[in-house]
Amino acid sequence: MSQYTTGELAKLAGVTVRTVQYYDSRGILIPSDFSEGGRRLYTDEDLRKLKLICYLRELGIQINSIGEILSTQNAEEVISLLLEQQLLEVQDEIAAKEKQRNRILDLRKEMKQHKQFSIEQLSDIACIMENKEKMKKVRGRVLILGIITECIETGTFVLGLLEGIWWPFFIGLVFVIGISAFAVLYYYKYTAYLCPECHTIFQPTKWEFFWANHTPTTRKLHCTHCGHHGFCVEVYQQTEEETKA
Repeated sequence: MSQYTTGELAKLAGVTVRTVQYYDSRGILIPSDFSEGGRRLYTDEDLRKLKLICYLRELGIQINSIGEILSTQNAEEVISLLLEQQLLEVQDEIAAKEKQRNRILDLRKEMKQHKQFSIEQLSDIACIMENKEKMKKVRGRVLILGIITECIETGTFVLGLLEGIWWPFFIGLVFVIGISAFAVLYYYKYTAYLCPECHTIFQPTKWEFFWANHTPTTRKLHCTHCGHHGFCVEVYQQTEEETKA
């Protein structure tokens, strides 16, 4: 069986001698033997234990906790749970970095489309990018409601043509109107507009919102702040509950 001095053990584990001495003084890495001259001697098992201690320290676990974990009978199960928790944290960090990377790429792409831009325009682009995912969710929910109304309307109409039974169509039409009205009001509630002239975010009246010409991401409106009339960019409108939170 191999035996190592403090210096040899530290070198094999990639740590300093002082680190080994510190763990010894804390009682979590006690030498397995002593030489005739009183020098501390460690085994391969001690080397594995030191590497485990160093890894647990990298996970942010305190020395006292490491000592308690290693002294328990179910140390392997506890360490396994810690590793699982660390894995989840790392995955969350990777997802956050990936989201940050995508936002940087989107912002850089928008900036390249504007050879000359002001600080206000850059702020507008950042605002649009920040609200992009939230607006996507709002549009997705409205799209689902649209598919539901389309299925109801088409299904009941086909039934009327094939079977001559028209009452489901007229009842379905009532539901379609109700769902459509709800979808419009829902979209209005969570949508605001960014004026390209004064860079102010505003919300138009329901009447103007409903009748204004629009594209998938813009709407031709009168800015309530500066009076500019033109296409304004859709952004996510926070509710009072979200603002308070």
